[in-house]
Amino acid sequence: MIHGTDGSVATLCLDLDTSKAAKHVVDSDAAGLGSLLAECGLRFVQDFSPSGGVHLYVPLEQRMDGAAARELVEAMTLRAPSLDPGPHQNLGDGCIRVPGSPHKSGGHQVLSTPLTSAYEILRHRNPAAAVEALRRKLAPELRRRRELKDRLRRAAAFPNPAPAAVPLLAGTESPLRRIAQTGLFDANRYPSPSEARLAVLNHFVGSGWTLSQVEHELTGQFTGLAALYGTPTKQHRLLRKEWAKATAYVKDRDPRKQGERHALINDTSPTKPTGGAPNPSNAAIHQLVNDLENVLYSVLDQRLKDRGREGHSLRLLLRALLSYMRAKNTNVLDVGCRTLAVAVGKHHATVARLLPILAANSDGILTKTEDARHKAADVYTIQLPEHFQELARELTWRKGKIHGIRPVFRTLGDPAALAYEAIERGRHSPTTAEIIRATSISRNAIDSALAEMASLGMIHRDGRQWKISAATSLTRLAVRLGVMDDVQAHISRNRKERAAWHAWLDRHLTPEFIAEEDLFDAERDEYWLPPSDDDYPLWAAA
Repeated sequence: MIHGTDGSVATLCLDLDTSKAAKHVVDSDAAGLGSLLAECGLRFVQDFSPSGGVHLYVPLEQRMDGAAARELVEAMTLRAPSLDPGPHQNLGDGCIRVPGSPHKSGGHQVLSTPLTSAYEILRHRNPAAAVEALRRKLAPELRRRRELKDRLRRAAAFPNPAPAAVPLLAGTESPLRRIAQTGLFDANRYPSPSEARLAVLNHFVGSGWTLSQVEHELTGQFTGLAALYGTPTKQHRLLRKEWAKATAYVKDRDPRKQGERHALINDTSPTKPTGGAPNPSNAAIHQLVNDLENVLYSVLDQRLKDRGREGHSLRLLLRALLSYMRAKNTNVLDVGCRTLAVAVGKHHATVARLLPILAANSDGILTKTEDARHKAADVYTIQLPEHFQELARELTWRKGKIHGIRPVFRTLGDPAALAYEAIERGRHSPTTAEIIRATSISRNAIDSALAEMASLGMIHRDGRQWKISAATSLTRLAVRLGVMDDVQAHISRNRKERAAWHAWLDRHLTPEFIAEEDLFDAERDEYWLPPSDDDYPLWAAA
């Protein structure tokens, strides 16, 4: 039994099971968790079973409360898909098969760690400081697990809950993603590993991944896909051939061919400019964005600060529009509310309500020039009014790029996004007081946001000044926090709703009938964003 009579544990027991993932994934997870434990100064004993499973035992100097141990192990399951948290989830019956125990399939549990080393590790157990170091390392996963539990608790509070706009476990339970992560697949749908591999690769190609990105993740989050190849030699021989097949297959099925209708993009036809230069150059657009950023930081942010939370949303929406300008090289924006909703992490109805307010309070910067009609969105033009031109060009341009809400800030909140921007794009490393002045947000909210970001390794303090931690990738952190699952589910939901709307239009406005399933293919269009810190893949997908 793992738990004592008081519910506490003396050893963390990590059960990596081949029923959860393929043997290759189990071995990869065991190596990954072993490296994580070693980085935190934790020593462990390892064994393996005849079925290919692996156990890691982490003896503790001080007994740990059962709930705390369960939380820690459940957080590790987000890093290791083959890890079964079951032994720590059952206070009364939680148990694990120790080395030397007979196995149900025959044979015995075999100790991997040398006997003398295992004896020494069990005698000189791991100190509490090393366990605390592990908690700090797992801070994103611990936060993600708590949020999932809170979401499930809120959903259970309603006797007859309505279907969630974003699934509670969005993205993580997608069949193709589970195949890529675990190597296990439905034999009724995919007769062999070859078909399962091609389905996953088709999904990657359709979502805009590159071969190099996939190859990089075969030793990261997609060890299950690597397991489907069997051996590294076979993987090296087949991956490029199968990638070429997937590329040709997706290209052949892509409805975005000339003359065909489709619902997979957010702007179905280029909008003609309504004023100014007919075809402004890329350099002119980038200069315009830089000048508008100066006006935003020096004037508009101050005007919108008094509108409270709505003001935060308006400021971030304008940032998203400027980001779209830079990504698409145009100041004429025919982008729909659903696409903007992905960029700012809001509901599309909220964006539809905020856009007219922003236009009315932008002092001529944002102007609506054309109403939405059929498949076309409202058209807005962004320009630099004459009364702002002198101010914009007196100020030096800011470093870096402007963003709406990057995925990680969907969970950290708008104040954290604005505080991070103040540090990232400041003319020098700011103090807390300077961040408060720059963002016009209360001290309590800023202090809370800075502490949260520091605990996740996004920023660090150097004396009184705050600086960005360059080693922390916001995209990687968003994956660890589970936010990318919500973003991808948001994009997929947009595509389904857009397909349903386009199908309705085609049924009622054209003589030719087009069914919704002809416009939306779940296997192809359940979007999976490629790993990139750039905004362009998001704008292209949403």
